[in-house]
Amino acid sequence: MVSLQPPLCDSGWKARDFDLPGVDGKRHTLQSARGNTGLLVMFLCNHCPYVKSIRERIVRDTRELQQHGIRSIAIMSNDPAEYGEDSFDNMKLAALQYDYPFPYVWDETQQVAQAYGAVCTPDFFGFNADLELQYRGRLDASRKEAVPDAPRDLFNAMLQIAKTGRGPREQFPSLGCSIKWKNAA
Repeated sequence: MVSLQPPLCDSGWKARDFDLPGVDGKRHTLQSARGNTGLLVMFLCNHCPYVKSIRERIVRDTRELQQHGIRSIAIMSNDPAEYGEDSFDNMKLAALQYDYPFPYVWDETQQVAQAYGAVCTPDFFGFNADLELQYRGRLDASRKEAVPDAPRDLFNAMLQIAKTGRGPREQFPSLGCSIKWKNAA
């Protein structure tokens, strides 16, 4: 498994549209996912140890962000042929087991991940009410193990975006497993 850091936030670009099937049996679009004050787009998967180590905190933070008008969506773009744990059926199981408070959708063609420039799981994109990118960074300082009392970087950034429309100046890149691209050499 390759560990990667995505680039830091290139503020201001507009969220790319999508229409993807969710584990809830519905289709989800950019418009159906957005909140009144912002949208958090997360590229996640099931097998990545980085994602596994922060699932509970992702659930906690996204639940709390809903109270501030910020909605979230998780996109799984890995090729499940390489990692069976990332299959659509296993996505359903993970969403149920962890009680995801956000749609968990499958980017089977990987076109959405490419449009966003996602490179790893987790990869977080925080958009303001106008769907302009304001945050691309880490959940917190944790890597594969939780850092006790780590500042909630993503949560605090999204609150700032909800209040001001702008993300923080200082942002730290996320770290995770590379997206498993189809036909990658």
